[in-house]
Amino acid sequence: MMITSVQNPRVKAAAKLRDRTGRNQQRRIIIDGVREISRALSAGVKILELYVLPELCDDESQRVLATAKHAERLDVVRHVMEKLSFGNRVEGIVAVAEPPVRELAALKLPADALVAVVEGAEKPGNLGAIVRTADAAGVAAVLVVDGGTDLYNPNAIRASLGAIFTVPVCEATSEKALAWLCEERFRVFAAWVDGAVDYTSVDFRGRTAIVLGSEARGLSEQWRRDDVTGLRLPLLGSVDSLNLSVTAAVLFYEALRQRQAH
Repeated sequence: MMITSVQNPRVKAAAKLRDRTGRNQQRRIIIDGVREISRALSAGVKILELYVLPELCDDESQRVLATAKHAERLDVVRHVMEKLSFGNRVEGIVAVAEPPVRELAALKLPADALVAVVEGAEKPGNLGAIVRTADAAGVAAVLVVDGGTDLYNPNAIRASLGAIFTVPVCEATSEKALAWLCEERFRVFAAWVDGAVDYTSVDFRGRTAIVLGSEARGLSEQWRRDDVTGLRLPLLGSVDSLNLSVTAAVLFYEALRQRQAH
């Protein structure tokens, strides 16, 4: 059967997943793009529905459809796919899935794990970009604490290129994250504008956590502790801060450089 109307109840329910309220009410998420859906599948995310525009299904799309054989396939016409798609990004498939649930206590990390903690992230695009960089730089897990956006906002999924499914990403409060880091014996480095130590002067090898705060508010005061080292990045021009995802990239790759050199 081909769905031809944007008033179809299934289509209307899927379209509501663009908003956080809809995602919370339905306990579902929407995933755009063959690459992102493929990465969700490889990470074991449960795909429930696949909305398919047959005329745009290439070989890669067909491989995704074959992999997600337990999901319900719903063929649609182009204007229905445009209703479901992210912005102007109309591809052959849009997926509806159950959001992955990961708990701190369930994380299994190597002895020399590097993890990132992102507190108060408000822009889903920034969060997605950080997870994408974390994946590239070998960060073992990302803890999203006291966030202002939900993990599986379509902007976050898109900005991460689907890495938000393949990198272990957990939500927690800052208090719980701190307690877990102490219990797991991480050395903790927090990025502050007024940090006492230059980021190139510390040793990021071994079990290490890098903590980042939002651009608007920075980190909360509970990260100012004797057992947390405050880092600074040089700012030689007129601006007084860097984009959150840029700061993350600088620190992640300095950690990677040290680890590879070692």
